[in-house]
Amino acid sequence: MIPVEEAQRRILDRIRPLEPATMRFDEALGFVLAEDIHAAENMPPFAAAAKDGFAVVASDTSRVRRLVGEQMAGTVSGPRVEPGTVVRITTGAPIPPGADAVVMVERTEEQNGRVIIHQETIEPGADIRPPGQDIQKGQLVLKQGTRLGPAEIGLLATIGCTSVKVYRRPTVAVLSTGDELVEPDESPGPGQIRDSNRYTLAAAVAEAGGIPLILGLSRDVETTLEELMLQGLEQADALLTSGGVSMGDKDLVKPILERLGTVHFGRVYTKPGKPVTFATVNGKPVFAMPGFPVSSLVSFEIFVRPALRRMQGYPERDLFRPERKVILEHDVHHTADRTEFQRAIVTYRDGQFYARTTGFQGSGRLLSMVGANALLRLPHGEGNFKRGDLVSALVIGDIF
Repeated sequence: MIPVEEAQRRILDRIRPLEPATMRFDEALGFVLAEDIHAAENMPPFAAAAKDGFAVVASDTSRVRRLVGEQMAGTVSGPRVEPGTVVRITTGAPIPPGADAVVMVERTEEQNGRVIIHQETIEPGADIRPPGQDIQKGQLVLKQGTRLGPAEIGLLATIGCTSVKVYRRPTVAVLSTGDELVEPDESPGPGQIRDSNRYTLAAAVAEAGGIPLILGLSRDVETTLEELMLQGLEQADALLTSGGVSMGDKDLVKPILERLGTVHFGRVYTKPGKPVTFATVNGKPVFAMPGFPVSSLVSFEIFVRPALRRMQGYPERDLFRPERKVILEHDVHHTADRTEFQRAIVTYRDGQFYARTTGFQGSGRLLSMVGANALLRLPHGEGNFKRGDLVSALVIGDIF
């Protein structure tokens, strides 16, 4: 067995971002940039009014000035501004020739074609956005590794960058194994249970930014299982299985992986998820999760999710869930032989994060994950924890 951190390192050492693809900027929401983006021009590209008002000559001391025209946004039509005159102007409109300041409309009064200025002094450049105030030509506006959200999409539109290079999202083939499993819409017979892992893991893949490809359900027949695994490896960028990784006669996934490729580890000092396995087959990663539902989902969070994010081009700092120090609200039982990830609810109050577990932490009790927004990281080598102790928590949901 190896420590959790060593298992994570072995995975990430063998994972690289997928090859980039070029797509329209407005179709790239949620993708990660594979290139730096620089501005091709100043923004704004011209001196523009920051407020509605009147364009004036700042050095002109006349209190009453003649209105000689108007300058609206989207056109260039205003006459030249001379001392003793003003031009009506709207927010975003180009500053007309001769003007070097804008007086906001609230500080003026208009009477019979003339404008009275109710402002003692006017500074040159007042309420004018100079060219390049927001973005300068050649400026780096988005770095490689940036996830494109609504603000980033809008920024691309602003600078006229309509085509971007982004990393592909990984397609992940998802396969459940086990003679005891039936479909969710079937009534289980004696000794059978409904398969939840396939759908749980597919949803986790999608939440992590991947594209799940559900292969179906394999019985514990070596030839059938191997055929489905090879199908998944052919059709997808990665393979994700559940079940068949323990020590029983019908735990066939590890022997198949040893024959097809290289198994980099098959047991980890972690709870839940000790038999979690990672292999590569023809350069493609294979993640073999334990069969218990909680073991499967927690193992995905700890080992698979960071790998999928690296495949999408996320930088190192964004691969893992954020961690917070939390104060335990009750005693927590923990054996020191493995690093344990207990499901918990973390709340924030009085400037501190507090955590309580979701109850019984059995590996088969998927209900312990429902509503959980954190995984308490209880380290290998330490025993039970007391109420009030400070521990680390991986944040997997919103904290209120």
